[in-house]
Amino acid sequence: MSTDTGFPHLPHQEALPFPPTPSGSYAGRTMQESVYQPRERARHLPPDAPNVLIVLIDDAGPGLPDTLGGEVRTDTLTRVLSEGIGYNRFHTTAMCSPTRASLLTGRNHHRIGNGQIAELANDWDGYSGHIPTSTALAAEVLTDYGYATAAFGKWHNTPAEETTAAGPFHNWPTGRGFEYFYGFLAGEASQWEPNLVRNTTSVLPPRTPEEGYHLSEDLADDAIAWLRRHQAFEPDKPFFMYWASGAIHGPHHVAKEWADKYAGKFDDGWDAYRERVHARAKEKGWIPQDAELTPRDPSLPAWDEIPEDQKPFQRRLMEVAAGYGEHVDVQVGRLIDEVERLGHAENTLVFYIWGDNGSSGEGQNGTISELLAQNGIPTTVDMHIKALDELGGLDVLGSPLVDNQYHAGWAWAGSAPYRGMKLLASHLGGTRNPMAVRWPARIAPDSRPRSQFHHCNDLVPTIYEVIGITPPRVVRGVEQQPLDGTSLAYTFGDPDAEGRLRTQYFEIMGSRAIYHDGWMASAFGPRAPWVPGLPPGIHEWTPDQDTWELYHLDEDWTQARDLADTHPEKLAQLKEVFAIEAARNSVYPVGGGLWVVAIHPEQRISTPYRQWTFSGDIVRMPEFCAPALGNRANTVVIDADLADGASGVLYSLGANSGGLTCYLDDGHLCYEYNLFLLQRTKIRSEQRLRAGRTEIEVRTTYAEPRPGGPLDITLSVGGEVVAGGQVPISAPLLFTANDCLDIGRSLGSPVSLDYRERAPFALDGTIDTVTVTYLG
Repeated sequence: MSTDTGFPHLPHQEALPFPPTPSGSYAGRTMQESVYQPRERARHLPPDAPNVLIVLIDDAGPGLPDTLGGEVRTDTLTRVLSEGIGYNRFHTTAMCSPTRASLLTGRNHHRIGNGQIAELANDWDGYSGHIPTSTALAAEVLTDYGYATAAFGKWHNTPAEETTAAGPFHNWPTGRGFEYFYGFLAGEASQWEPNLVRNTTSVLPPRTPEEGYHLSEDLADDAIAWLRRHQAFEPDKPFFMYWASGAIHGPHHVAKEWADKYAGKFDDGWDAYRERVHARAKEKGWIPQDAELTPRDPSLPAWDEIPEDQKPFQRRLMEVAAGYGEHVDVQVGRLIDEVERLGHAENTLVFYIWGDNGSSGEGQNGTISELLAQNGIPTTVDMHIKALDELGGLDVLGSPLVDNQYHAGWAWAGSAPYRGMKLLASHLGGTRNPMAVRWPARIAPDSRPRSQFHHCNDLVPTIYEVIGITPPRVVRGVEQQPLDGTSLAYTFGDPDAEGRLRTQYFEIMGSRAIYHDGWMASAFGPRAPWVPGLPPGIHEWTPDQDTWELYHLDEDWTQARDLADTHPEKLAQLKEVFAIEAARNSVYPVGGGLWVVAIHPEQRISTPYRQWTFSGDIVRMPEFCAPALGNRANTVVIDADLADGASGVLYSLGANSGGLTCYLDDGHLCYEYNLFLLQRTKIRSEQRLRAGRTEIEVRTTYAEPRPGGPLDITLSVGGEVVAGGQVPISAPLLFTANDCLDIGRSLGSPVSLDYRERAPFALDGTIDTVTVTYLG
């Protein structure tokens, strides 16, 4: 660790945890012969050890905040930046789980098994989805040193198969060093009706959307409450807080009044937006005057190419996203206000990172149900508009009734002036995210941006340096891998200091780049994330087919001038550096993150079981771990005792944005398959079920044996068929990222609008067992 920045340096501690403090007393044969001297409480930190607050916004590009030239109001980001310093060449991995794993461990993402999101893990070491115990999180180290630690919001670093109420819990936040956690484990959540966890217990939101609930506000409320408890119970301990919002990841959810603030502001489209942002970023001094605005990729449409009758829809999607972004920044402001109210402002080191990757183009052509893209179901914009009109029109966007996400053109605009966006590790915009740092006790405000090249794996070594911690060699008996990051503390007082990070690789799903001594070589990879479906030939793709580009970043801020043809020797050198870094960090096979998503979707993380027996009170079973009722041939047999004219949910899988449900309505047996809001298949028995003990069977078979093929549904009572129908198109992957299977009621987002007003719509009667069996 560097010691030339004036920060403390604690005695080296090779192994954690610290040994117990020995007794200060002498035990004789009797108490009269003994000497009692209470042991002193061990303290392993300097008396002025700072509090540390990391704020991480989700799926947010550098061209959005008005702080930096964008048009989304971000007063809190402006405040932190104006009271501290900013980094305009700070980098992430271009994807959620990889950035978070790297940020929290100080290591490169493949080396810790996070080459892609947790739900797409596979058997190669770099893509396993398991952070090894040989790479302790900063929270584990800081807790042992005496910090109070807490995490809030999006986690996305627990293997998907370990997220049920049964655990195991060693990969949950509280198993990896955080003493408290409140948020969600998955990659995204409804902001109105999320599936939440407190520590290791599934909990419901404290209010409904109708009562004013919103996840970003809830996360701020809970973090504020934790700070107050910390002040009351452990005021002598510094705190380490990681606050990671679900915003502005899809679905884009925010109250209408926030979206209405931006009415009309984006009417001239994404091309014009980028030009404005580029000019203002220069005016603010955030980017150099010679930074060029990169052109739009030919596969992205120009705003002028959008049909006029579709433009109101596309504009409103961006207005909602902007309101969503402002809203979460306000919640960060509430949190920082509380830090100041409690007297911690002076000695709290705040890292405010605007985005774990660039803005997301996963909304593709603009959508009201954003997991359509992940399921590869082709749709048209007119289909979305028609379904939206049936729900209430443009004002419904952002509400609990839809899971909207903006057109990829807006994501490109929000990553201005760069070419890339989320999922593109090859180009800035996917990997370059702004960071503001404030620490009044040690950092003087300075408007000059720090332009040294840095990476999210640099935060942990920075934190260790400013506290004085030498990275431990052993943690809980496990030999530790060295840190990959480079502390950026040397830049705190010197914006012109020579950069110390010389080399950094990037790779996500075959898109890749290597930075080395001011140069970057980039290979776009096999797919553009904004283009629907999989590209032709993806199964035969190899990285050898890709064309590499070369940029001199020290002279070309935005990757605007490809020098591959004029500097072939430099390109060859960087490609060799990438090969070395890839081998050293378990990147191989390049593109390994595509294995599940593109090549073998049948190998996605899912339950290993083929039969289940549930009692009638099982709820909140995450969809990744639940029976795949919507895309596997199966039978569901329900043994129930029903009231006369019973109503209520028998079972529900998924959410309002997509799912299936079986329920009773005034005694009639009903089934609904909600294909992402665009198509609802409803089946209802003509006769009413009799009161008393009843056996109900729902049988699902494929009419055509192919992923996404039509499903035949048969409803039987007491062995007699009472209704049936066909689902024309099924969801080949899954309905949601964060909702669940519930039995006997619907505790999440209601799948069917027919009982939304009656949710949770508990069954009139009792369910003894539900038996699910896969067929074939």
